[in-house]
Amino acid sequence: MVRFTEARYQELAERLGYDFKDRAMLRLALTHASVGRANRDYERLEFLGDRVLGLVIAEKLYLENPGQQEGPMASWHSALVRGELCAEIARLIGLQDFIQLGRKESELGVHLSSSVLGDAMEAVIAAIYLDGGLDAARQFILRFWGTAIADKKALRKDAKTFLQEWALAQGLPIPAYRIKGREGPDHAPRFVVEVAVGDRLPAEGEGLNKRLAEQAAAKAFLLRENLRT
Repeated sequence: MVRFTEARYQELAERLGYDFKDRAMLRLALTHASVGRANRDYERLEFLGDRVLGLVIAEKLYLENPGQQEGPMASWHSALVRGELCAEIARLIGLQDFIQLGRKESELGVHLSSSVLGDAMEAVIAAIYLDGGLDAARQFILRFWGTAIADKKALRKDAKTFLQEWALAQGLPIPAYRIKGREGPDHAPRFVVEVAVGDRLPAEGEGLNKRLAEQAAAKAFLLRENLRT
């Protein structure tokens, strides 16, 4: 388990560009369920951070694109708040070096997975929001998401969004997702999800959470149909 010495905290604060008044809040944001007790891991913070990130990105897109319709902005928003981008930014910061894990999970490299990194990134956003308010969270988000926001052409639609838009364009029903299986312990589950579009053959995908499994299923469907994402 990572020890939060003064030197380690200062290193992380410098990477984040934010100095916490309540350092326990930051520690909680980086505590995985494999070591956290009841309500003492990052899952509740992740829930809040996802909403704070969504609000800040939506506000930014709204203010910077006064003539844009809701549809394109919704697509940009979806691309900017997706878990994969959160994980990419977490890696840029080096957040994987500070996540608190159980010994077994650490040996398995759980902290290097996109799912855990994305969740921890959202939890850190929530921690900054609770510690310093919305302005502090906004400043943090716009600092690290700024390049992606500015380079709209580089934003690729996630597989679920692409599949839904394709289905609607073809006059087909909206893709339907259902969980086919769930394995593993509560702190490291693995989901199997199936996606069906009308009477076409369903496709399956796996992931460490329901969201990632749905994306994997959508991608599998698109690849089988020779469609680009």
